[in-house]
Amino acid sequence: MKPKTSAFTLLELVIALAIAAVLVVYAVPSYHNHVARSHRVDAASALYRAAQFIEANTSNDANQSSAQLPSGFDQAPLFGTAVYKLRVLPADDSNGGYALEARPVESGPMQDDACGTFILDATGLRTNHAADGSAVSDAQSCWNTR
Repeated sequence: MKPKTSAFTLLELVIALAIAAVLVVYAVPSYHNHVARSHRVDAASALYRAAQFIEANTSNDANQSSAQLPSGFDQAPLFGTAVYKLRVLPADDSNGGYALEARPVESGPMQDDACGTFILDATGLRTNHAADGSAVSDAQSCWNTR
């Protein structure tokens, strides 16, 4: 008697590969969107953390725009490789004394992000600017953490 061997048929293998391909087509873009959203949340959190630092460490008489961010407050995420770099922008008539900017690192994963640069000023105004300096049309969704 000949022993019975069991194996996958070519049809079963093709069906399994087709199912895996469909899963990849939907899963990879969803994963990339999730990673981008988490980087944006890190940038917004870093801006709020830096604003608290500036408010706590500058007197009302001092020029808040001359404040410098110490190491750790100057990037997002707080630890590891920077995805966004933070800096204090100079005071003007409309920003309440200072503004903070979170700009994507040029060679980082968010360099071509539609939200571009995050800006938070002393009045609490949240804005975004694209790489060319123009305002982002849907800036509210960039700051949304949901």
